[in-house]
Amino acid sequence: MKYHKINKLYLLISILFISIFSACLDDLNTEPLDPDEVTSVTVYEDPNAYIQVLAKLYAGLAVSGQQGPAGQADISGIDEGFSQYLRQYWKAQEVPTDEAVIGWSDDEGLLDYNYQGWTASNQFVAGLYNRIYYQITLCNEFIRETTPEKLDERGIDAEKQTEIARFRAEARFLRALSYWHALDVYGGKVPFVTEEDATGSFLPDPTTNEALFTYIESELLEIEEQLVEARLHEYARADKATAWTLLAKLYLNATVYVNQDRNSDCVTYCQKILDAGYSLENNYEHLFLTENHLSNEIIFPVAFDGSYTKTWGGMTFLVHAPVGGTMDPDSFGINGGWDGIRTTKQFVEKFDAETDGRALFHTDGQTLEIEEVTTFTNGYAIAKYKNVSPDGTPGVDPEGNHPDTDYPMFRLADVYLMYAEAVKRGGGGSEGDALMYINDLRERAYGDDSGNVASYDLDFVLDERARELYWEAHRRTDLIRYGRFTGGDYLWAWKGNTQEGAATAKYLDLFPIPSSDIIANPNLIQNTGY
Repeated sequence: MKYHKINKLYLLISILFISIFSACLDDLNTEPLDPDEVTSVTVYEDPNAYIQVLAKLYAGLAVSGQQGPAGQADISGIDEGFSQYLRQYWKAQEVPTDEAVIGWSDDEGLLDYNYQGWTASNQFVAGLYNRIYYQITLCNEFIRETTPEKLDERGIDAEKQTEIARFRAEARFLRALSYWHALDVYGGKVPFVTEEDATGSFLPDPTTNEALFTYIESELLEIEEQLVEARLHEYARADKATAWTLLAKLYLNATVYVNQDRNSDCVTYCQKILDAGYSLENNYEHLFLTENHLSNEIIFPVAFDGSYTKTWGGMTFLVHAPVGGTMDPDSFGINGGWDGIRTTKQFVEKFDAETDGRALFHTDGQTLEIEEVTTFTNGYAIAKYKNVSPDGTPGVDPEGNHPDTDYPMFRLADVYLMYAEAVKRGGGGSEGDALMYINDLRERAYGDDSGNVASYDLDFVLDERARELYWEAHRRTDLIRYGRFTGGDYLWAWKGNTQEGAATAKYLDLFPIPSSDIIANPNLIQNTGY
């Protein structure tokens, strides 16, 4: 049980100034859901309320509304479970790749993710976009209301102001994280708003790849010294290592975002994390069970609890959706599977399944080939995320719906592999150290040194990232960086809407800006190809 963790993060508290987000046109609008509830005008008068507002910003990654698991949704016009941040982001990063297929034909537009066949009117494309901008809106509001000038006007004492300044830095990290998601998924033509923009209805202008990249980088560099030292903050809150990890990811992908080689900067920030005292979890599977909050490998999680963070997205989705066929729901600590997500033959073939402990495949009753995307038993199932502890004890939700397992958004293994890739791409650092980090991961996976390698190349790193980090929402970004997400150089089942896989158009490296926002805001320019 993890009551201590949730209490520290104050995820029990709902902040009542939150508004329904409908379209980009209203990015800066905030109004209370109930006029009898506390509003943003009054909540900041209480110095003790700031941590509660900050809690809502963190909770924006985990929950989908004001009461959970459904009702009083943050975002209107879409099923509340569909609208949850992590669920939408995960699907965009995994389902269009070789790592996952999803077979729910009743959800209009979802099957198109399997085929890279989405359009600008796809509800899931719009759902992630709206969730990202809803989160940015909340962060902007908090940052706007926590300037030293406003704190002075409210008569808040110096000691409390110091604490609130740290909260503000955390909010800026969360905003940078969402703007990075926007840059990575939708590109640089997205609308750009900050706390400096006046509140009220107006039509935001688009930014550019270069401007948004520079903004994210500058925000993270500016808040670095304001954040708590690495590994010394309360669980699931941003610290320096969290900012360093996001910087490393930004720099590793700089060739895609802004056509700049920033691999040396990636190495620099990976090294900061490597020097911060994190260590690998001894057992790979334990990273994805209910007690993963105890792991010294996880740098930044999205926290979930079966009693207090109830949602039909997040880890509820990631534990239930992959379970079906002959899989036993009790062994996953849940009341039943959703018969949804599996993986492709091309991904399975990256493993030595007999000896690599990361190959968490369920094969009984499953076919390796996927003849029908909508048939759950087509494609191997994956048993990675579970709502049980290492000894098999299920999570706290007595109904078996909502897991206690946290989502490992950033973890040390990813840093090991970013370091190895950036070194191999000419970023400096030590290739000997990089090889050591790779073999550390493989020794954990194999249980001994039988899987160790004497050298590595970039193709090996890409495959090792798949083996180590699958279903952790990295794959689309990784394949794009290697030039293999679209086009015909790498094919997998149902890419391009054929069973054998077919080449797809380069413009699909970016998702479209939703057509509803293009119509609502004539300042916006649609991404090429849509």
